[in-house]
Amino acid sequence: MKKNILIIIIIIASIFIYLSTTSKMVVIYHNNTSKKPIDIILNKFQDSDCGMIIDDLTYASQVIAPDGRTWFFHDHGNMVHWLKDKPFKKKAIIWVMSKDTKQWINGRKAWYSRNENTPMLYGFGAYEYKKSNLIDFKTMSLYMLRGETMANPLIKKHLLSN
Repeated sequence: MKKNILIIIIIIASIFIYLSTTSKMVVIYHNNTSKKPIDIILNKFQDSDCGMIIDDLTYASQVIAPDGRTWFFHDHGNMVHWLKDKPFKKKAIIWVMSKDTKQWINGRKAWYSRNENTPMLYGFGAYEYKKSNLIDFKTMSLYMLRGETMANPLIKKHLLSN
């Protein structure tokens, strides 16, 4: 009995020591006065909408408020969902990772696909150059906020049948 309690205490102490020595996750970055994209370090940054760890930049996005606060997302759909009720949403700078050029680009000027396998299954991939079947930011946001995404089985079936 005493041996079991000692083992439990050692395990709990080990967990606390581990948690105290690991670096904290980045959810928000302050003082980004240049309003440029922040270098996201994989597995160190956290999605500001859903809380998941950003472990891939393919569908990553960033939102910068006028005061320089910057938030991070691993799915463009999360970014739209999070931004919808923010008082600065029209003034925010949005950076998205482009799938065709692999660079941070202006999210409001990007073109979006609707049928990709994104982390949260919303389906929106960002592109710098327009191709057929891509939509603009405003349309992508509208589809996201209406729930017309790949996460909706009826929409997914429709999008994949075309």
